[in-house]
Amino acid sequence: MKITRRQILATITAASVLGVSGIAQAADTVRIGLPTKTYWPTTIAETAVRQKLFEKEGITAELTIYRGGAETFEAMAAGAADVILDATSLVSAGRKKGVNSKVLANAAMGYYGWQLMTLSKSTLGVKDLNGKKVAITSAGSGSDLLALWTQQDKKIEFTRVPVGGGGLVPNLLAGNVDAAVVYSPLSFQISKSGEARTILDFSKEVPPNLAAGWIALDKYVQEKPQLVQKTLNALYGALMYMRANKDASVKLVTELYEIPAEIAALEYENTIMKLETDGSMDGPKIPEQLQLALDMAKAGGMKDLGPAAEIISTQFKPIPTKF
Repeated sequence: MKITRRQILATITAASVLGVSGIAQAADTVRIGLPTKTYWPTTIAETAVRQKLFEKEGITAELTIYRGGAETFEAMAAGAADVILDATSLVSAGRKKGVNSKVLANAAMGYYGWQLMTLSKSTLGVKDLNGKKVAITSAGSGSDLLALWTQQDKKIEFTRVPVGGGGLVPNLLAGNVDAAVVYSPLSFQISKSGEARTILDFSKEVPPNLAAGWIALDKYVQEKPQLVQKTLNALYGALMYMRANKDASVKLVTELYEIPAEIAALEYENTIMKLETDGSMDGPKIPEQLQLALDMAKAGGMKDLGPAAEIISTQFKPIPTKF
């Protein structure tokens, strides 16, 4: 069969259209970095995926779970993640090292569910940890920040042992460390089971501050502001969905992390329901609350932290995607 010039042109045109479509699709994919698996940012991102909130915004999300906050921040710095959830102090520390990023949206004003824990059979108190070993996820992470804050606040010194998010509980229960900085719902789970006990509740001991936020590199924000906005819309839409659907949310937490429903319910009430629903960074108290987070990090030993004003972006205000 003879192929006409018109058919050839039509084929070339079709191929060109498909090529452009493929490029557009790639451009509408956001890579979200999450600091560890059994943690509320992962729950929110998974909810957004399962409720098709990213799809409703016309984008695709790829979720990657790391071993801790520091590793997540490094992934963003290396260009392996686009939008991440992390400790706000890392943004300030990063700028001093040439990693220019900003906090785009306020996520948490405290360390909800975070606890310093020992084995139930242990007689150690906080002061007794002087000279002992305490597990954290990784150096520079939120757990490391809390460990440093504990040393400064309680005037003690201990060895911080990085074991990754998935290694906190196993290493504590195996007796490889004397204590661990544990996040929820894991902290609720091993407390309820009687395997471990809390010797310091960070949600009560640490003054309220802008502890965690959604973050992106300046370059990424400049190049893809609409994608960033849509991503934040979907994430905050997921949080609003969870707040409006307790039973479904508890079931998801139960399934995601293979924990009892009663522990998932504790996570829902004590963590999910306390997260920031607005997310906007232009509130009058935001600079002060963020500076408190940086001051806490400095007190714990982090150096070369700039002022809060350097890491605040007021460019975005999440508009929760309707579910």
